[in-house]
Amino acid sequence: MAVSFTLSDHQKQLKAAARSFARTKLRPLMERVESERDPRTRALLLQPVFAEAVSEGFLRGLIPAPFGGTASNGVDAAILIEEWAAESPDFFISFAGPLIALGPVYEAGTPEQISRFVSPFLADEGSPVAAMAFSEPTGSANFAAETPAAGIRTHAVLDGDEWVINGHKAWASHLPGWDGDGPEIMTITCRTQAGVSVIVAEREQLAGRIEVEEYYDLPGLRGSLTTRVHLKDVRVPHANLIGSEGDGVRLTLNAFMASGASIGAFATASARQAWSIAYNFAREEARGGLSPIIDHQAVSDVLADTKGKIEAMRLLSWRALDAVIAQDPDGPELALHAKIFGSEAAVEVITALVKIVGVTAYDTGFPILHHLLDAIAYPIMEGSNTGVRRRQLQRIFSAPDYDPLSASGLTEIG
Repeated sequence: MAVSFTLSDHQKQLKAAARSFARTKLRPLMERVESERDPRTRALLLQPVFAEAVSEGFLRGLIPAPFGGTASNGVDAAILIEEWAAESPDFFISFAGPLIALGPVYEAGTPEQISRFVSPFLADEGSPVAAMAFSEPTGSANFAAETPAAGIRTHAVLDGDEWVINGHKAWASHLPGWDGDGPEIMTITCRTQAGVSVIVAEREQLAGRIEVEEYYDLPGLRGSLTTRVHLKDVRVPHANLIGSEGDGVRLTLNAFMASGASIGAFATASARQAWSIAYNFAREEARGGLSPIIDHQAVSDVLADTKGKIEAMRLLSWRALDAVIAQDPDGPELALHAKIFGSEAAVEVITALVKIVGVTAYDTGFPILHHLLDAIAYPIMEGSNTGVRRRQLQRIFSAPDYDPLSASGLTEIG
């Protein structure tokens, strides 16, 4: 995008529509989610509102315009993510499955594959979901490792003109779909004879072949349908292989760039909400003194420091998402910075704000702790910062032709 820090008329309309939907639909939904103890029942509460979001065209807004959707740039995506994640990050995690699961399809799919796999998400009714079946219960930071290391354990074997896929997957939202028979598409990272590959399974191929071993009861992101599943003899046409055998490492890593950048927007949303809670508390509470605690320099300093970090998180996530969606060569580095800086800054910011509120923050009836429990997930989801993301930055920095000014656009010419 051209450098501008003023929202366009279109972006202002998007912000207003997204914020209205979040406050009128997602806020009351989350009140119901928080009161439900069973993780599967909680997640299913999202489905009717999910269908409303689809009917209002929000799902098309996650599909790039060249593939039939209405997404045109990363700033639009960041605005939508922040507005919805401010009220319900778990809802957006469920909704945004296509953002990552379709990444390999956009990059290496044939025109026929793109048409077939994208089609369910161009609908204006229903509640179609997608899942990126990458993570495994034993961990996936070293998924590309070759023998004698385990690497990725899910495997696909050719039987005639079909792949037969077996293995265990975990953590991705909506692996079993709403009803246990799978999402509309599941993009599976697995090992084939030629190496790590990516194969897309469709709902009709998954039905009856997914065994849910556990519904995770998460401390935050409570409405997210997060499971550990066993894929048992899933038969998929050979034509559902994305790219070539052995392309899976590259395609998987690239798919997680957009989702990684998006975590910066999720983190901004959680920190923004926590800041508002602490700010209002500081303005209204004297805690036995003569004036509101915001009049004390120590409190004001915390508010100043944390607000500055939130503004930095937001701008970095805008830049990163825009670069990734535009396929800017510097998109990967920016996405990694947005993910690492944003996720870790959110935890730091909210922890500092808790100290302003004091012991009241430890009451589950006070809302700030809810945002901290969500934020704690961000450094470890979509590729953990320690096990995956910083290692990716290390590889970028180690390249012989790395230019530290390139990501900022300030590289020297000539």
